[in-house]
Amino acid sequence: MALDSINELPENILLEVFTYVPARQLLLDCRPVCSLWRDLIDVVTLWKRKSLREGFVTEDYDEPVADWKIFYFLCSLRRNLLRNPCAEEGMRSWKIDCNGGNHWKVESLPGACGKDIPDSKVKQYFVTSYELCLKSQKVDLKAEGYWEELMDIFRPDIVIKDWFAARADCGCTYNICVQLISANNIILASFEPPPVTIPQWSDAEWTEVSHTFSDYPPGVRHILFQHGGKDTQYWAGWYGPRVTNSSIIISPKMTRNPAASTVQPMAMQE
Repeated sequence: MALDSINELPENILLEVFTYVPARQLLLDCRPVCSLWRDLIDVVTLWKRKSLREGFVTEDYDEPVADWKIFYFLCSLRRNLLRNPCAEEGMRSWKIDCNGGNHWKVESLPGACGKDIPDSKVKQYFVTSYELCLKSQKVDLKAEGYWEELMDIFRPDIVIKDWFAARADCGCTYNICVQLISANNIILASFEPPPVTIPQWSDAEWTEVSHTFSDYPPGVRHILFQHGGKDTQYWAGWYGPRVTNSSIIISPKMTRNPAASTVQPMAMQE
């Protein structure tokens, strides 16, 4: 028998249909249609199914999720917010804050007196000189799809990573500073560990720096990422720290416990 309305379908069939509709269209176009659609689109089961369809979770996923709708959108937005992190495009997308000595330069791995980074997909790095070299990117979160309510109420984890290494034949000092900034340029949270000094004749191994911003104050609208350094021998050329494979990734919050920093080797705006 023919149906007079799609709403005559069983609710589980309607839910299954909604899993194939793009999320933005679900909320902006479908949800206002009627109270039945609104209630179905708000149900947890729909966003669990959509997360499973998109490969964000597996059938045996058992981590606690506070809000599956927000979880889905954060997973769909998840990516590295830094552009040109591995120097494939020279210095493009980076603001040069300090350009001392012989200035910033891009070289290919492993480089003179260097070693390959553990990630074989990374082919190049940025290298500093004998006076301070710093470069930065400022990420506009709203422009990247992270709306204000998401950042202020749900406050997803903001995970920062960077990789640095010295040449074996020259010592160097590495610096990193990451700031969470409000719309009127107030610093709400920051990660700025003491500079790391690597002595001459090191093993030239690459070191990963990692920090997670969790439970930060509301109002975060920008993220400023800055790193660099200089060599300690004051040699002409490019003997300072090498940096590459930097990242800023916003992830669903799995826990309310603050995450520790580590230094380890090796949507909805119309």
